[in-house]
Amino acid sequence: MNSLVGLLIAWLVTAVALLIVSKLPTGVEIDTFNKALISAAVFGLLNALVRPILFVVTFPITLLTLGLFLIILNAIIFGLAAYFVHGFRLRWGVWSALIGSIALGIINSLIYKLIGAL
Repeated sequence: MNSLVGLLIAWLVTAVALLIVSKLPTGVEIDTFNKALISAAVFGLLNALVRPILFVVTFPITLLTLGLFLIILNAIIFGLAAYFVHGFRLRWGVWSALIGSIALGIINSLIYKLIGAL
């Protein structure tokens, strides 16, 4: 039961964070909160299914860049989520994916800190 509640909280936090990112000048556009919920679900699925495969394939590059390539990996997952969800757009393409994924990570962290403080 606790893992299901944790999953729902993570889904809602990511949806809210995506909506916040879309309100910032990041080039990320999400039409409605429902689209943010769908985007968060797709983002979570991609992180669970595709990210491990990409991580293994890109491990040598990640090792050479001392982990900085993980930022690019996050942008790829972010861009894939935008590609699959109608109503989730990246106005500046790769740059929006890069900026949006960094902003999403920061905002997610801040929201989890706020939740932990309550």
